[in-house]
Amino acid sequence: MEDPKVFISYSWSDQSHQELVKHWADRLVADGVDVILDIYDLKEGDDKYAFMESMVTDPEVTHVLVICDKVYADKANARKAGVGTESQIISGEVYQRVKQSKFIPIVCEFSEGEPILPAFMQSRMWINFSSSEAENENWEQLIRLLYGKPQYVKPKKGKAPTFITSNTPIPTSEAFAKFNSLKQAVLQDKKGLNHYRRDFIESCIAYADDLRVRERPDVESIGEKVLEDCNKLKAVRNHLCDWVLLESEITDESAFSESLIEVLEKLRELKSRPPEINSWNDSWFEAHSVFVYETFLYIVAALLKSGAYGVLNDIYTSHYLLPSSDQYGNKKFEKFDCFYGYSETLQSVLAPPNQKLYSPAAELIKKQADREDIPFSDIRQADLLTLLMSFITPGTRWYPATLHYSSYGSDYPFFIRAAQHKNFLKLAKITGIESVEVLRSKINEGKIRVCVSSWHNFLYESDFGSSMNIEELDSLR
Repeated sequence: MEDPKVFISYSWSDQSHQELVKHWADRLVADGVDVILDIYDLKEGDDKYAFMESMVTDPEVTHVLVICDKVYADKANARKAGVGTESQIISGEVYQRVKQSKFIPIVCEFSEGEPILPAFMQSRMWINFSSSEAENENWEQLIRLLYGKPQYVKPKKGKAPTFITSNTPIPTSEAFAKFNSLKQAVLQDKKGLNHYRRDFIESCIAYADDLRVRERPDVESIGEKVLEDCNKLKAVRNHLCDWVLLESEITDESAFSESLIEVLEKLRELKSRPPEINSWNDSWFEAHSVFVYETFLYIVAALLKSGAYGVLNDIYTSHYLLPSSDQYGNKKFEKFDCFYGYSETLQSVLAPPNQKLYSPAAELIKKQADREDIPFSDIRQADLLTLLMSFITPGTRWYPATLHYSSYGSDYPFFIRAAQHKNFLKLAKITGIESVEVLRSKINEGKIRVCVSSWHNFLYESDFGSSMNIEELDSLR
């Protein structure tokens, strides 16, 4: 990046004003700006008007700082080209010769609240240097402008939303509006936060519930129906993920954890058979099964990102009430593995010709992983953490379907960093196990219990121990 080069045009109002301009020039030089100023660069015998005009039109001069006070504005407005006692004053004629964005008006005075500027510069954006406080407040703005490094940069244009490119609209505007209300309530610490949160959650769950199959679908197109509903439910996944990222860093941990457990129970109910349905096929509910699996992984990834390790422990150690339509015998509660999901019907619409996917659900999750803040690698890491928790939690089983997309030597930053004692303590908070020896022992016992050795279809994993960095955990103190 080339250093900026500026010419300073000002009026010789009085000695103090000239000293102030010199102060600004010296400060610019200290910030790496090449400054051209008459007291430094205009020599005896030089043509003052020709000097000013050559500086304004010189392509190497990137900007012209016009120091505007009442004296400057009056003389510039009265001046004709080449006429006047102060030929450092820019005329409207010279101003029109070059690209006008080259000129930066520096306002030194105001009149009745309005900046004093030459008439031909009235429409230009200006910078306030009318006091030492204003100078210090706006100095960074000037330097950024000269270097072409604005504080606010227009973001890169993204892809059109799914509801534009897809024939299946995603009408979640209510949930979006409710989330924005909740966000303002959280950030402004408003009273009645529970009310805003409840409205948001209910709008998300209601939208997802409306998509549950309650009438016999067309058997011939069930795969397309599942895929279509999964695409619609992705918006709810994103809303809930945004909510977790917001509240997990701000709201009291115990209060947020309790709310999140309630949401997870509601999600679990969505993947079950609606109680009013008496005749059904399990494939009817596969879209919500995949949605709940995907959303659970995004929630885990979001909690890892925000460092809410205590909330993760609550998620993995809580018992979740079974929906009434799934209760059999005396069993009333489940563990976190109830959020796992699958879909065989997606095989017909996602698998390449003459091929079979190891996990159609994981394939869809990969295809839908378009968040920049939580990429697919974070989702795989969440899957790996959940697998570890299933190893150390008797009575649970978890099949890490997204790890089919791991490549050789894939690293998972949370587990790599856990080699350091301070970062192992984060894993210990999630697992509830402070001793690395006890954790290793429980993991190895769990791998035997869930028969990991029989999972032969993971290309780059034997028992997942290397991915979890088991042998290196808590080794650096």
